[in-house]
Amino acid sequence: MNCRQCGKPFDASEGPTCPHCGEAQPPSKSGVLKSSTILISAGGTDAVYRSVKEVPESLRRKLLKSTNGLNSATILIADRRGRDEIARAIQSLPSSLQRRFLKPLQEEPEGVARWLLKPAVRAMAAWLLGAVSALAIWFVFTHKWA
Repeated sequence: MNCRQCGKPFDASEGPTCPHCGEAQPPSKSGVLKSSTILISAGGTDAVYRSVKEVPESLRRKLLKSTNGLNSATILIADRRGRDEIARAIQSLPSSLQRRFLKPLQEEPEGVARWLLKPAVRAMAAWLLGAVSALAIWFVFTHKWA
């Protein structure tokens, strides 16, 4: 943590005041929530675990083997503010890793793509597609073909 008065870094666990200038620091208000849920379906049973340490040893080996393969990925869900927090955390990584991780966070749709992603537009498109499909089915079954 950096002091708001002098700007020098210090460990917040040492206390609420800066050891360099003595300025009182407000408590940190991070809105970051980290949670893990592991769902394992094996042997006809389903089980939910909160960490890899909770997973029984026999299943843990299978879990680690499957999550280290080419078909594995990490899913990260964050709102706009969460994306900003993640971007700040990634900036402490080496530049090659920064480029790799920051690119997906910075890409946002623009123009028509952004407009099409609005929930109201998607709902209207779904209703329109349903109505056109129903009309096409009605037309096929009600008209005689020569």
